[in-house]
Amino acid sequence: MTASLPAGVLLAFYGDDFTGSTDAMEVTAFAGLRTILFTRTPDADDLARFADYPVIGIAGTARSRSPEWMDEHLRGPFRALAALSPRILQYKVCSTFDSSTNIGSIGRAIDIGDAIVDGAWSPSIVGAPQLGRWQVFANLFAAAGADRYRIDRHPTMSRHPVTPMKEADLRLHLAAQTDRSILSIDVAALANGTAMKAAAHARHQRGTVVFIDVADDATQAEAGRLVWEGGDGSVFSASSSGLQYALVAHWRRTGLLPATAESFPPMPPVDRLLVLSGSCSPVTAEQIDVAEANGFETIRLDVAKAIDPAAAPLEIERIQRAIDAALGRVAGVVVFAAKTIDDPAFAALRALATERCIPFSEAQDAIGRTLGLIAAEAVLRLGLRRLVVAGGDTAGRVLEASPVTALEIAYPLGKGAPVCRCHSRSPEFDGLEVVLKGGQLGEPSLFLDARGES
Repeated sequence: MTASLPAGVLLAFYGDDFTGSTDAMEVTAFAGLRTILFTRTPDADDLARFADYPVIGIAGTARSRSPEWMDEHLRGPFRALAALSPRILQYKVCSTFDSSTNIGSIGRAIDIGDAIVDGAWSPSIVGAPQLGRWQVFANLFAAAGADRYRIDRHPTMSRHPVTPMKEADLRLHLAAQTDRSILSIDVAALANGTAMKAAAHARHQRGTVVFIDVADDATQAEAGRLVWEGGDGSVFSASSSGLQYALVAHWRRTGLLPATAESFPPMPPVDRLLVLSGSCSPVTAEQIDVAEANGFETIRLDVAKAIDPAAAPLEIERIQRAIDAALGRVAGVVVFAAKTIDDPAFAALRALATERCIPFSEAQDAIGRTLGLIAAEAVLRLGLRRLVVAGGDTAGRVLEASPVTALEIAYPLGKGAPVCRCHSRSPEFDGLEVVLKGGQLGEPSLFLDARGES
C-alpha cells in the first residue's frame, strides 16, 4: 500500500511580510500541494472556497511592526489558522532572521502563537540552501553573490536600515526577544543519529524553542523528519521557508510525495510591465540597473514629498504621468525610492525622519503606502495585467492598497519570487499577476524575465 499524506490542512502559516509569504507558498505549490495565500484574515466564505487546499497562509506585515502591534493584531490570524487544525502552525520569518526587540520581534510572535497552539515544543528551521542560507551550530550564514558570510558580517544584513543583524548565533539573537528556553539540534546530532532523542528531550520542556541546523540535502530532510514526526498534535514553529523545504524533502524521502511534481505551464510575456521598488538591497539595485540597460525606463520617487501628507498627492500625480508617458515609449518601467542604503535619497529620508521626529520605520512605511497607491491606480488606469514589487514591507503596502483577497502560484520565475495570480471580487484585479520579490532575492535579469523577455 502506497503511503500518503493525511487529509486536511497539513501546514498553515502567517507570513511576517508579503514577499516571504510568496516564497513559502512557492515551495509547497511547486511540490504539488495546492497552496493558497490570503492577503487578510479569511472569513468563512473565503475558507470554503479553498477548503480542499492542504496548505493555507496569510500574508502579513509583522516584520516591520512593534511588539505592541503584534499583541493586538497577531492573535486573530493565529486563531483563524489554528481553527483549521493544521499539523503545523508556522510564523513564517525571513531567512535572514533579522528582527529586534522593538521591530519585528520573532520572540514576541512565538510567545503569542505558542500560547494559542499549546504545543509541546516550538521547533525552528531557518537554513535553506536553495536560497543561499545555511545554519551550522545555530549560527546563520547567507550568500551575497558568489560569497558566503556569517549573517552578522553579511554586507547587507549587518547594515539593514531597521533591523541590522549583529549576532549570528540565533539562540543569542532570539534570547533578547523572549524569556523562553532556547536549545539547538546541531549538524553533529543530525549526523550521528541522536537528533530525535534530543528532540524528545526538548519536548519535555514545555514551550522550548529548538533551532535545527540545515547545511545540505541530508540535514534538510532530517530536520523535516524531526518536525513532522517529532511529537503528537500540533506544533507552533517560527521558521523561514526552510521549514517548507525541509518538510518537502522529508515527504519525498519517505514516499509521501512524489520526487517531482507536475510542472507549471510556461509564463506568457506581457506587453507592459510596471516594477515598484522600496528595497535598498544591492541585489535589487543590480536588477534595476540591468533593466535600465535593456530598455526599461526608471523613475525616481521623491522621498521627501512621498512622506509629506501635503505633498504626496502631487508626487503621486507626477509619477502617474511619468509612468503613462514611459509606457507609451517602452515596455517596462521601474519606479524606485532608493537603490541602496548608500543612495543619497536614503540618507535624505533618514534625515527627514529625524527632523520630523518620526521613527525611520514609519518613514519607510509611508514610502510603501505611496507606492501602493501608485500601483493600484496604474492597474485601474492602464489595465495592467502584471506587476513586480521589490521589498518585503513595500509588497505588503502595495497589496493592502488593492482589493486582492488571495494569491496563488501561476508560474515559476526566480527562486523565492514566483509569479502569483490574484483572486479578487474586483474584476480589474481578479487574475492580475504579481511578483513579490524580497530585496535579497533574484537573478540580475529578474525584471526582464518577469516581462517574458528571455
